Amino acid sequence: MGNVRPLNHSKYGISKNRFWELYYWCLQYSEWKDELKYKTDTVGAMEITDMPTSRNVGNATQQLAIRRAMLEQNCKLIEQTAIEADPDIYQYILKAVTEEDVTYHYLKMIMGIPCGRKMYYDRRRKFYWLLSQKK
Repeated sequence: MGNVRPLNHSKYGISKNRFWELYYWCLQYSEWKDELKYKTDTVGAMEITDMPTSRNVGNATQQLAIRRAMLEQNCKLIEQTAIEADPDIYQYILKAVTEEDVTYHYLKMIMGIPCGRKMYYDRRRKFYWLLSQKK
């Protein structure tokens, strides 16, 4: 993991533990996107064992639809918050907050972020502040 530091509590009102909660919640974004892309079928293989099992009386299609709706809502929340933080560089903010080890240096050298280090880190802090307000 890169050298990620929590936000200044007195300036942003976000405790260290709240920051880490938001940070790790955002890192699940790619898992959610993969699940939305690939988990579309409710049919599963039956497991045959000697052990007694309880029957799941819920509707598998309904459960899948609820799960997918929740994942879509989480992804949209992260995407919309990145846009609110800065509409011009939101795609860079989105990459930085949803993937580990994405530093400003990487964004500048590989992706060509069109802003300076100070502006980028200011917008990233704004992203976490906005997300804390929404979540």
